[in-house]
Amino acid sequence: MAKTTFAGPVYSKNGFINTGPGNTISLTADTTLTVAAHAGRLLLTNDADGKFTLPTINVNSNSSVAGDTDYDNLNNIGATFHFYVETAATDMDILTDGTDRFVGAILIAVDDGAKKAFFPGGSDDVITMTGAEEGGIAGSVLSITAIDDDAYLVHNSLLKGSGTIATPFATS
Repeated sequence: MAKTTFAGPVYSKNGFINTGPGNTISLTADTTLTVAAHAGRLLLTNDADGKFTLPTINVNSNSSVAGDTDYDNLNNIGATFHFYVETAATDMDILTDGTDRFVGAILIAVDDGAKKAFFPGGSDDVITMTGAEEGGIAGSVLSITAIDDDAYLVHNSLLKGSGTIATPFATS
């Protein structure tokens, strides 16, 4: 079936059901993500030291000629990337383009009940998972959404293996 675009808003009184083999994508090597191929899908990270680069946030307005039906507009505000760590991280990174930054928080949890939330600094554009202090063992989950010019909202939690809990946020 071809892609369909709605001028919206779209209302569902009974929910949406996403099913089928295209709803999960296994990332097995360094990957530059795109909205068309990766947004809204469950991204299974299967590269322990992979580098997964988010697309540059685009906040373009609709053209004055096309108005609300400017389907060629590359604006990607609202695009969400859902990561599930399937293969435990050893040096896995989720990166922006170096201009976009992270906002929000990541909770790191340990199976002994310890947990700690980390908030990115104003210049943080990398999330690093080692499987140890910074989290990233199998079962970790992150959702990252383009919310504003230069701002990716990150939330959910990472599971930690060993060592003292440490921030997964860094600046490239």
